Amino acid sequence: MELNSEDGKLTPRVRLGRRLRRLRERQGLSLRQLSERVGGYSHSYLGRVELGDQLPSEALVDALDEFFDTDGVLAELLELAHDTLIPDYSRRAIQKEQEAERVQVFTSSTVPGLLQTQEYARALFRRSLPKETDEQISEHVAVRMKRQRIFDREEPPSYWAILDEAALRRPIGGVLCMAAQVEHLAQFATRPHVTMQVLPFEKGAHPMLGGSLNLHTLRDGGTLAVVENFESGEPIEAPKKVLELTQKFDLARSLALTDDESLDLIRRYLGEYAVEDDS
Repeated sequence: MELNSEDGKLTPRVRLGRRLRRLRERQGLSLRQLSERVGGYSHSYLGRVELGDQLPSEALVDALDEFFDTDGVLAELLELAHDTLIPDYSRRAIQKEQEAERVQVFTSSTVPGLLQTQEYARALFRRSLPKETDEQISEHVAVRMKRQRIFDREEPPSYWAILDEAALRRPIGGVLCMAAQVEHLAQFATRPHVTMQVLPFEKGAHPMLGGSLNLHTLRDGGTLAVVENFESGEPIEAPKKVLELTQKFDLARSLALTDDESLDLIRRYLGEYAVEDDS
């Protein structure tokens, strides 16, 4: 458990746990009694939350805020704790992502985060964060899944994704995981606000090999770009640089298959993974 951040302050997860313990003790409840009052969440789970060893689910936090009548205080602390799981360089971009009117993304080796299934995301985090516990991996997955709620908005953003074919070919998490992931892509690609293209291997080199690019067009017309490479990234707002990156995205788009051709290729991969699963 990490009690303190680098500046010596208590981390949000610890603050949340301590606030919960104080609320419980003020009402004279044991962990078992609190468990019974808030829907049967195990007392051991509640204990880990109080110690800051595990973040609670949003459902548990909502139940606790309602039970203690805390006007969303615990939910706010959970939001802060979730923010600490996001790399500094992409935190601002992800915050702006929630307000974006248009999201454009290119990825060269993996499925974009907003399109990932839980198990695919879990497999990625398990490989990239080998020292993290299963509970910590689940926290990262939960944050990634939470980002996908932008598609549940009454007016979801226009979403344009270009995937390098490598993202379909690389079997992250194994055959079953990839079959579910590719099926999700095939279904998602048919949504009216979505354009999905695949940049095939046959096109050879392209301007963003080995990296990824996110372009968030905001309500005021401005664009925030994030360029990511291996375990690093950079948010960019300078208009000239954003224009250069947008031109790179446009070039990748010109090399990619059409959306109909891309969907056909995605479905072919789905068929291949389904055959492997049956064998």
